[in-house]
Amino acid sequence: MRCTPHSTRRSVSQVALAKLLVFVVLLASTVSAKDLLAPKEQEKTEVGSTQSPSFDEQKKGVPQSLFTWIKMAKGYEVEWDTFGRKGWYTQDPRLKPIEPGSVFTPDAPAVYIIFEVAPLEDPAQFSAQWFLEEKDGTLSDAPIGRDTLEVPGHERYGFLELKKSGDKWATGTYLVKLFITPLGQQPFHAVNQVGTMRFTIAEVAPAKPSGTQP
Repeated sequence: MRCTPHSTRRSVSQVALAKLLVFVVLLASTVSAKDLLAPKEQEKTEVGSTQSPSFDEQKKGVPQSLFTWIKMAKGYEVEWDTFGRKGWYTQDPRLKPIEPGSVFTPDAPAVYIIFEVAPLEDPAQFSAQWFLEEKDGTLSDAPIGRDTLEVPGHERYGFLELKKSGDKWATGTYLVKLFITPLGQQPFHAVNQVGTMRFTIAEVAPAKPSGTQP
């Protein structure tokens, strides 16, 4: 068979095109395989220091982020019977802080953050993670503990429970980072941090003002 220069060029072009198509198919399959890998939750999500507002000092009638008010306390009271998670409800009762403050003793089983928000249109996650704060302001490398509460839509009250990690709390100052996220998002991503609170663990609890009810 006699080959002309034109037919030879055409054969070479066809071979080159076939190789290019094989390369594109292999590249596309590699990208698709990578996309199928589930994203991992990031251990550290902050770039530099994150400055968030402190909820320790609140002005009456001025909301803090989504919170109408937010307080630390030794415990809480509820208006109606509980259901499901201890302290969570079939309806939306009012929560009342017991012995609100920011100083607690090492034997306190937990420190509670009680809050009220405007009625939510959609469910949301309210989360806290707490760190031991050194005298120079640096925080422990890893959080001492974490807690997350899902608040259903159209409800207003909730609480976060900061439990001691051992037999008792280590004395010192603790920084609590607070987060609000839609359901399904990483609850502790830095972009969802809305504020901070601090509390102190001391051997002697502060004296109660005269006339204060227990």
